[in-house]
Amino acid sequence: MSWNQFKHQYLVRFWSPFPAVIAAGVLSAYYFGLTGTFWAVTGEFTRWGGHALQFAGVDISGWGYFKILGMQGTPLTRIDGVMIIGMFAGCLSAALWANNVKLRHPTHRIRVFQALAGGIIAGFGARLAMGCNLAAFFTGIPQFSLHAWFFAIATAIGSLAGAKVSLLPIFRIPVKLQKVSAPQPLSAHAAQAQTRFRLGMALFLGFVVWAMAKMFDAPKLGMAALFGLAFGLIIERAQVCFTSAFRDLWITGRTQMAKAILAGMAVGTIGVYSYVQLGLDPKIFWAGPNAVMGGLLFGFGIVLAGGCETGWMYRAVEGQVHYWWVGLGNVIGSTLLALVWDDLAPLIAINYDKVNLLKTLGPQGGLLATYGMLGLSLALVIWWEKHFFAKKARQNAAAATLQPAA
Repeated sequence: MSWNQFKHQYLVRFWSPFPAVIAAGVLSAYYFGLTGTFWAVTGEFTRWGGHALQFAGVDISGWGYFKILGMQGTPLTRIDGVMIIGMFAGCLSAALWANNVKLRHPTHRIRVFQALAGGIIAGFGARLAMGCNLAAFFTGIPQFSLHAWFFAIATAIGSLAGAKVSLLPIFRIPVKLQKVSAPQPLSAHAAQAQTRFRLGMALFLGFVVWAMAKMFDAPKLGMAALFGLAFGLIIERAQVCFTSAFRDLWITGRTQMAKAILAGMAVGTIGVYSYVQLGLDPKIFWAGPNAVMGGLLFGFGIVLAGGCETGWMYRAVEGQVHYWWVGLGNVIGSTLLALVWDDLAPLIAINYDKVNLLKTLGPQGGLLATYGMLGLSLALVIWWEKHFFAKKARQNAAAATLQPAA
């Protein structure tokens, strides 16, 4: 295979979601094993909100949520921080390779409202449940924390509500048709594409060099940066978005992304299980009402906003301004949760048990239960797909019988 063929096939073209998400699941397990932490982003975004408050002169030393997260250091000295920086670098590198960077503004003011409001709701819900789509689907469930199942089920329900609300007339923007005298020719911008590809390669290689150098004095930070870079490449090239997985499920019946995510979770689970058997402690959170309430808010918020944590990150670096607002909303929402956490936590979170399925059901029992629930989830997705299209076929047939003959 020549360089040009490799470039077009693997660096410029979009990747198939299924193998890409499976690769993300494998990487998330190795990330846990090698760094001792887990793939998640909203916790660090909450720290960014805390730093913003500190910069504004607010004393957050007594805030319980920031004590749980830990505010020591900066994004450049924390594992989560350099991992997220790596994700942005990976997303931007991949977008530049494909010449997929263009400033695109929201088409209507209502979209800005959706982005900001949905981002705030999702950020608040994610941190209320101690995680986001990554921290639950690619971390909590593979790490056998019962709270993540509560969050996942609630997220599905919340996303259904969000899908119904997003289809209301107020959010439907009128389409403007423009009359043209002839088809507009497509411009390939070959020179621009070549320049951006080189910029993307320079960014990619430069970040790899920086991360490798970082490994000499802080090995875990260097590894986290490289993992983040890989995560970023995957989510941008495969366009991995949990929002589209849920929204497409309810609105169009498409299940490709949902099936890919379940497969990624399955391979991540066995990897985490292996590391736990070697002595690493999984991250387990409270299986309380906070997980359910947070999931409902998160599912509703991501569909209203049009993007989850992975979705807004790669779309933002592609130049889609809408997702800049979603990201800002995420930080605001998670910071608002930190503000009210001390009042909410005793009622809905910290007085509930942290349920580790491996300890509750035993190592084999916890593993089998997790795979059983993943299998059930896949069966429900397949059933819904068949039900959705069968119902649509019946509706189309009924509509055809009502049309008068020509």
